[in-house]
Amino acid sequence: MNARLYRRIAALLALSIALLGVALLFVTAWHGGGTNGYLIGALFVAGVLSYLTSLIIAPSGTAAASAAFLNTQAVYNAKLSLSFSEAFYRGIGCNWLVCLAVYLAVASDDTIGKIFGIFFPIMAFVAIGFEHCVANMFFIPAYIFANHMAGNPGVWGQFLAVNLLPVTLGNIVGGVIFVAGIYWWTLLRGSEKAEIIADRAEIDS
Repeated sequence: MNARLYRRIAALLALSIALLGVALLFVTAWHGGGTNGYLIGALFVAGVLSYLTSLIIAPSGTAAASAAFLNTQAVYNAKLSLSFSEAFYRGIGCNWLVCLAVYLAVASDDTIGKIFGIFFPIMAFVAIGFEHCVANMFFIPAYIFANHMAGNPGVWGQFLAVNLLPVTLGNIVGGVIFVAGIYWWTLLRGSEKAEIIADRAEIDS
């Protein structure tokens, strides 16, 4: 999810843009329409740039697994061992920090300030162990490809149901309610600024 999406949500709260436009951005963020093909891009990196290039090598016969494979395996097992509620709440915390990182970057006028504004919230969510749906679109499929499970529909179904769905829902709540929603309520509600943001969102669409 990106700042453009949550700017449109802030405008939506002002009842100035169509709900359909926001819904379409969520859809394109998953399946790859327009410029938001996160899932397609992540699968390409996992399957082509990581697996086919032999950067992640599974154990085979007498050959040992690569360190990258063992790390990917540990991440895969940890993420798919979460309950629905655990993944959901971790998704909330993650995108709360990610969206705050975007706002901190936007608030800075120079490159160094933008880098520092992004770095600390992102570092925090990674260190804490929160879940981000786009990151998981790479980490989990990377192990699926490397472990030669890509042809098993059940494995992909487990990925979608156990991790990607609850994490995505949590990311939506974290960004929509705890960032866009709170900022709209405290700073924009009933003001002319809300109309300006709504107009800009319409132009971007």
